[in-house]
Formats: sequence, structure tokens, C-alpha cells
Amino acid sequence: MLRRLVVASVVFTAACAGQQKPAENADTAAKPQTTEERVRIGNQPAFDVATCFPRELTLPPSNQAVVVGAMLTTRPEVMECLVAPTSRGAAEKTVVTVKTTVTDASATHAVTGENLTPEGQQCIQAVVDKLVKPQPLAKGAQPLESTSTFEHDTTSSSSVKFGINEGSDYSGAIRLAQPGWCDCYANAKDSTPPVLTARVTLVKGQPLSEVVFEPSGSTEGDQLAACLKTKLAAVPAKATSDKLTYPHRFVHFNSGGSEASSTLPPNLRFFQLELIRNQRAADAAIAVGDRVNTALSYDGVVKKYNATKNTGLVQEMTSKCKAYVEAAQGVVKALEAQQSVDQASLTLVQELKATDAEGWAPVETASKAALDATKEDLTKASSEAQSAPGLCPKVSYGDAKPKKK
Repeated sequence: MLRRLVVASVVFTAACAGQQKPAENADTAAKPQTTEERVRIGNQPAFDVATCFPRELTLPPSNQAVVVGAMLTTRPEVMECLVAPTSRGAAEKTVVTVKTTVTDASATHAVTGENLTPEGQQCIQAVVDKLVKPQPLAKGAQPLESTSTFEHDTTSSSSVKFGINEGSDYSGAIRLAQPGWCDCYANAKDSTPPVLTARVTLVKGQPLSEVVFEPSGSTEGDQLAACLKTKLAAVPAKATSDKLTYPHRFVHFNSGGSEASSTLPPNLRFFQLELIRNQRAADAAIAVGDRVNTALSYDGVVKKYNATKNTGLVQEMTSKCKAYVEAAQGVVKALEAQQSVDQASLTLVQELKATDAEGWAPVETASKAALDATKEDLTKASSEAQSAPGLCPKVSYGDAKPKKK
């Protein structure tokens, strides 16, 4: 099951939604821009508001599953580090590798990558050092090493590229400023803000833009628009055209949301579900690691009891077995949450397939496979959780039913 949990997403990177990127190569870059090229605006990728609310993890004792799950929770922050062009080299694809080493004295992370600049490396290093703090191992234990990989592609992941045209450059400046506007998203910790559209006007000689938001259709959206408008007033504008007016679309996701917002368009709702699934997979991995820890701990005291027949160990056995039972039930709960998201995603994909069978058919296949894998893991976890109380001294553990003999 751990192998499946490492790959959190079914097929797509959520941040590709909302991006509009003009094609460019060395030949076209050297030519004068046409009128159409000058007004084709890009650099409007989605913003994951979960980066405003980093998860505060209380991790169980360290093992592979715990470290993998903990690192997976940082995906929103790691990918946000890679939005800025100064974090990436010239290639479209950037691969980040985080090697975690845990000893009986400390835990450290080493960040390396392909197409990763020193600035990008420093940003990601700061993220993982702050958010992932594995517990040191027991005294004398062999060091634990775990490797996590993050992939960013400018064709599908949130990214900004400057030098396209003045409108795109201004939109890029807006997007890079968004992580500093978290006060605007203070009420969105568990929800997904609506998509907003603003008419942005750049005027030659004016240091600031003129911004008018379209009505959002909700009080929440209008309040967010009002807050964002105040932030936009601080983004410097450098217009070379006499006047340029274009729409800027604010697409929001929330990896930490409890469910996909019904106000999002269906295709964006799918990407939102994928981001949520990533966090559910992380939760499941950590839960599996906790179950492994408690099972080994209980097994250790049982072996000690069998060797010594020391009745003074019965209370410790009872306590450790109770912890194992609860951890086994925790895995079931985590996988049930993941299955719920998998099912919602598949249902949505099947609806989208009705409008574009060719485009969504492969996504449906991948979504079904993901759901089937989660169901299989859940069946195994449920079986272990049901049998766990039967391994314990004869006491009651709430709703858990001892295995019938």
C-alpha cells in the first residue's frame, strides 16, 4: 500500500487549470510581436490557498510510511516555491528530490534537483525543514533514509514566465505577490474561494493599474474581491502601451479543503479533488506508519512476557494493544476518507466524459484504477482492524469487537 500512497495524484497536476501560455520558440521570440501577441495574456495560474495555512503535524515515531506521508503534506508549499521563474532553470521540467535521514539524534533533509536553481533549492529547503520534523529514532537504532520526489512542469504546473508581453508580465507580478495576501484568504482555511475575474487597465506613465472586479455572485466572493483590489493597488505597473485593458482571472484551489466547492466549474472541481486526494493519501501513509509502530511495540512486550511470564507486564500489554487497535482503526478511517474523494472524483470525471469522451476517457480509466486500489487497501485494513482486538488481553475497546474463536 505504501507504494500506492507515494503517488498521490491520479494523472494531473492541479495547478494547470487557469493557465494560458502563448507558444514561443527562439525564432518567434526574435520577431516583432503582432497585435494579437501583444494582447494574449498569460501568467494567470491557480493559487492554492492551503499555502496560507501550512499543516502542523504531530508525527508518530519515525518509519518509512510516516516520513513519506509527512513529506507528501508539503506538496502545496513545495510547488509554490517553483512558481517563480527564478526558482527554475531554462528547461520546462524541474525534478526535486528530498532525501530525509533520521538517526537516534536528529532528522535532516537534503534538497537537490534537476533544473532547480539555488533560490528554488533554498525555498524548498526552508519548507521541509519547517514543516516536516520526524522524531529521532530509538537509541542505537539504524539510521532511516527516505526519498521523496516532486515534479514541476511549466506546461501543466503553476508557473510564471516573464518577457511575454506587458499584460502577462503584470499578471505574473500579481501571481507572485499572492502568497503575501493570505489575510484576504483568512476565511478560506477549510473551503475553496470562488473564481474571480477583474478588468485590469494599464496606462502608460501611471505607476499603478486600474482594477474593476466583476460581481462574483456571492457575499464571500465580493468580500474577497474587495480585499484583493486593495492588494493590487500596491503592485507596480510598467506600461509601455498607451492603454491596455484585459481580464485577469483569479483561480483558487485549496488542498486543505474538506471537499470540492460546488461553485467551481466541473473541470476545476476535478483538479481540486486531486489536491484533496493528495492530502488524504498523506494522512493514510502516516496512519499506516502509526499502525506499524504500535504493532511492533505490542509484539515486543508480548515476546518479553512469553519469555519471562512476568504478570507485571499484563498492564503494559493491555495498554500497547489498545494503542494498536486504535491505530488499526485510524488506518481504516484515513482510507475511508481517501475512498470518498476517489469516488467523488470518478463520478465527476464520468460527468465530464459525457461532454468530451475522447479527452476524459483516459482520466476515467486512471480514476477507476485509483479507486479500485484504495478499495483494496481499505478491505485489507478493515480486516486487520476487525481482528486486532482478538490479539489483546480480554478487555473491551469501545466499539471494536473481539475476533470470534
